[in-house]
Amino acid sequence: MIHSRSRRSRVALAVAGGGLALALVAACGGTTKDSAPEADTGAGNEKVADPNAPIKEGLKIAFLPKEIDNPYENIVDAGGIAAVEELGGEGKEVGPSDASASSQVSYINTLVQQNQDAIVIAANDPNAVAPALKEAMAKDIAVVSYDSDAAPDARQVFVNQANSEDIGRTQIKMISEQIGGKGKIAILSATPNATNQNTWIDFMKDELTKPEYADIELVKVAYGDDDDQKSFQETQALLQSIPDLKGIVSPTTVGISAAARYISSSPYKGKVALTGLGTPNQMRQFIKDGTVEEFALWDPEQLGYLAGYAAAALASGQITGAEGEVLKAGELGERTIGKDGEIILGPPTTFNADNIDKYDF
Repeated sequence: MIHSRSRRSRVALAVAGGGLALALVAACGGTTKDSAPEADTGAGNEKVADPNAPIKEGLKIAFLPKEIDNPYENIVDAGGIAAVEELGGEGKEVGPSDASASSQVSYINTLVQQNQDAIVIAANDPNAVAPALKEAMAKDIAVVSYDSDAAPDARQVFVNQANSEDIGRTQIKMISEQIGGKGKIAILSATPNATNQNTWIDFMKDELTKPEYADIELVKVAYGDDDDQKSFQETQALLQSIPDLKGIVSPTTVGISAAARYISSSPYKGKVALTGLGTPNQMRQFIKDGTVEEFALWDPEQLGYLAGYAAAALASGQITGAEGEVLKAGELGERTIGKDGEIILGPPTTFNADNIDKYDF
């Protein structure tokens, strides 16, 4: 099943304090492949970027999320599709109904046959999707990964939400504060092979080795496969199998909302802390009813906006994904491409009862 999604109206939101700001903004981006300079395929062909090359009109760019009904990634893709449309191109969101790499591969193959100018993907498995993505790049289709990276040689650019280390360590700091610095905790992740989840979890584990967390014990990492019902059931299993569990960290928007739903109507409400990564609209009721004290996220629509710009710039030959190149990202300003083609959106924002009503996404 193929879905196309249109941009919502422009909304600007600002966060007071800490110098952090979020803007849900419309994006720009677009080009046509036939007239664009060749881009670096990441597979051994050396290309040269032309930062003055015009963004071409008529680009066809497809956004491939982990699964088509993931609310968070729908927001990301809406931002990216708007970017393409505002530059006169055609953007669409396509994807499987299950979060599996094999399902994504079939969609990649179809997009290659459709001669898309760029594919923007959140990979369910970095290596499983790599052969299909390499085939796309061999046919001069630009490949951008976002949120969950593909193998570095299977894409030109990875648009990351924030510094992965900051994301991982921030979640441990939040759960520590909420459980008073002591007790058993568990992690409710997405899929076992999700690149972003595993990177954040590695930093969480490293953070826990610091002396200030000596009284906190990570007892289990569970996987809800970014499926609402499975995440709900995994939360139930964690709480029933570990009766003295003090907190759960869920670095996935599907997982944290499912966990909050279970805890909110259970005897564990007020006894077991829950934090992680979620959207304000998903988590608002759980903040207000006291199930959740605080969680974090970045602006997902800005993430899509940035990915849309990167895809357009790659397809036009403005960038190749090489370290040190500068991406012009419209209202987000400029971003310098880092090691292994990584572009970082910015730091995450924490949400709690004091500020959650300032956000609508």
